[in-house]
Amino acid sequence: MHTFSAPDGTVLACHVSGDGTPLICLPGGPMRAFAYFGDLGGLAAAGHRVVGMDLRGTGASGAPADPASYRCDRLVDDVEALRVHLGLDRMRLLGHSAGAELATLYTARYPKRVRELMLVTSAAQAVGGRVTAEDRLEIARLRRDEEWFPAAFEALKAITEGRATDADWEAAAPFTHGRWDSAARAHRAAGAEQRNREAAAVYDAEGAFSPAATREALAAFEGRTLLLAAEFDVAAPPRTVAASAEAFPRAETVVLPGAGHFPWHDDPEGFTRAVTTFLGRPDTTTGGVPRLP
Repeated sequence: MHTFSAPDGTVLACHVSGDGTPLICLPGGPMRAFAYFGDLGGLAAAGHRVVGMDLRGTGASGAPADPASYRCDRLVDDVEALRVHLGLDRMRLLGHSAGAELATLYTARYPKRVRELMLVTSAAQAVGGRVTAEDRLEIARLRRDEEWFPAAFEALKAITEGRATDADWEAAAPFTHGRWDSAARAHRAAGAEQRNREAAAVYDAEGAFSPAATREALAAFEGRTLLLAAEFDVAAPPRTVAASAEAFPRAETVVLPGAGHFPWHDDPEGFTRAVTTFLGRPDTTTGGVPRLP
């Protein structure tokens, strides 16, 4: 574990594994500790130097004096502090879910500092992405043959209609993973302790996102973007992910079949292959929505 200081003096932590060119990884949640990434599908073993950041107030990072600094746009300064700490001129940047929104805001503010951008299962709120209730239910119906589907689907409908109870959120949990097995249940159960709820409530507070301004700023980004979607993801349906690609000058979208919101957990080999393939072809830009075999 490495520590470094944010501009406001908050002591932040990052976790490093593997060798090679650094790949900076920003957690989602929002505001969940890097630990939930696990080994990110074996990226370090596949030849990537994974640098996982604990955002302020999570994991091994300190809590700030000003809770308002948990807002997503203000966390951009912490990512820049990590880049400076690592001595990188340009970096490979990966963000998952809410962390992908932070990665997008960082790239918009510092387009010359990002070499490749990877956004994993992101609903693209930072660039104006919108997921409707029917988008979520349409994806959910793909799981209709699962034994847990009836109760989970009713709970998901309650969530989309704004009438959910805590019990509904728990009942809908199987939709978060491509396989609702013991490993997925354990991953879900660990989330409560890994997440800073106070910080999460501030993350997307009013003023955090200015989609039009972000899109305009991204026009200066000369690097490549991978938008990685998952077939069964009700949080960031593939259609929404693909639509957001137009906000990035050089973007490609890949959909991992059979995976949910945590694709490295559901399909580690497919996830690692997608990331490694993208990083291995610096001069290739493709359109459309390819599906990995």
